[in-house]
Amino acid sequence: MPSAEHSGNEPVDNRRADVVRNQKKLLEAAAEVFVTSGVDAPVREVAARAGVGVGTLYRHYPTRVELVEAVFRHQVEACAEAGPRLLAEADSPLLALRRWIDLFVDFLVTKHGLANTLQPDSSSFAALHAHFLGRLLPAAERLLGAAVAAGEVRPDVQPYALMRGIGNLCIAGDEDPRYEPRLMIDLLLRGLEVRPAP
Repeated sequence: MPSAEHSGNEPVDNRRADVVRNQKKLLEAAAEVFVTSGVDAPVREVAARAGVGVGTLYRHYPTRVELVEAVFRHQVEACAEAGPRLLAEADSPLLALRRWIDLFVDFLVTKHGLANTLQPDSSSFAALHAHFLGRLLPAAERLLGAAVAAGEVRPDVQPYALMRGIGNLCIAGDEDPRYEPRLMIDLLLRGLEVRPAP
């Protein structure tokens, strides 16, 4: 009779862990490939970056749209989950907010390409947008609220307006290599900061 340590469930658990690991590797690899090569990059490039076979990729994500949607959701979750961690680790709420905005901008660069793959009038697009706001707006609210409470940021800044403004700055220079969105975002954030009286 097998012991509890070697029950018949162990292989199933191992397979499940392998599936989760492969999915994570594929999503992270796809995000990297999409940034460097665009969302139309060959799926074999994604599979190679993840260190898995193309068949494994297709088992998890049979179509490109499914892969794109999964990458979008994965990145939303990573950005949302980073908020509380950064707030706990940073020396100040303002620094946590700035670090989170760096992650948010990284996500937006990928998101813009992903969004172009989906039809804006599709139910998938609407669901992803709702997921985006539902997960990231609370993170922005918490970080911004902490910075306001610490007296580091003006109290009249709305989280949605800040996210929308950053998003607009990210896409404004798509076709202009002279435009640097991170510089403009830094200027925006400096304008929100409370400066000590001279």
